Amino acid sequence: MDESCCSSPSSCKKSMTLLLAVLIAGGLFVLGKYVEVRGYVHTTISVDAEGKVMAQPDIALLQFGVQTDRQKTAQAVMEILAKRMTAILEAVKATGVEAKDINTQSLWLNPAYDYKDGQRIDQGFEGGQNLSVKVRDLKKIGDVLNAAVSKGANQAGSVSFTMDDPELLRKQAREMAITKAQEKAKVLAAQLGRSLGKLQGFNEGSVGYPVNYDRAEKAMMVNSVGAGAPAPVVPTGDQEVSVTVTLTYELN
Repeated sequence: MDESCCSSPSSCKKSMTLLLAVLIAGGLFVLGKYVEVRGYVHTTISVDAEGKVMAQPDIALLQFGVQTDRQKTAQAVMEILAKRMTAILEAVKATGVEAKDINTQSLWLNPAYDYKDGQRIDQGFEGGQNLSVKVRDLKKIGDVLNAAVSKGANQAGSVSFTMDDPELLRKQAREMAITKAQEKAKVLAAQLGRSLGKLQGFNEGSVGYPVNYDRAEKAMMVNSVGAGAPAPVVPTGDQEVSVTVTLTYELN
């Protein structure tokens, strides 16, 4: 320190002593806050658990349609499709299926040709149209299929099942998973000689929804089934909804 700033050596000495005391006090304050923050860091544990709910599907998804033979013109193909699909739609609706539950899955028109001696021979056109039909009354699956076949459907893709409202089942599965995780955390904390503190985190992981799966052979031909034939037996089975959760707790 420049002595010119002090009125006397004694006052200079007092100023330096005061400055040193302030620096030491400030350092202790910072160190104290650091120790204080460190003291609030808690040990945590994370546990996960899965909840599963089994239920019978309440919706059937049917896929069927019409494929034409080869026709001389594209117009002839479209006329056949229009006539048959109109009759099929009316027959399906007559079984109780609503129009909102009937959707066109595909509509196609292609040139038809053969090859002979390496040469392409045009054979006109062929086409098809496939429907996806949602059946809410599972007892009517056979009736819907027979109605469609009786009016000209000659192609069927699959019969699959799903849930109309999987969110309710998901909620039940989540509650089950949380309860399991809570019990698991209590046991783990006790094994560590600690007790559970505050819940610090929650995460919902992979969720299993009811998936559509086939109960009939893919690309199943139904043109051999005639009007009035016995309705096929289509068991629905059970489907699973699962939820996985992870809980993170402080340990006291």
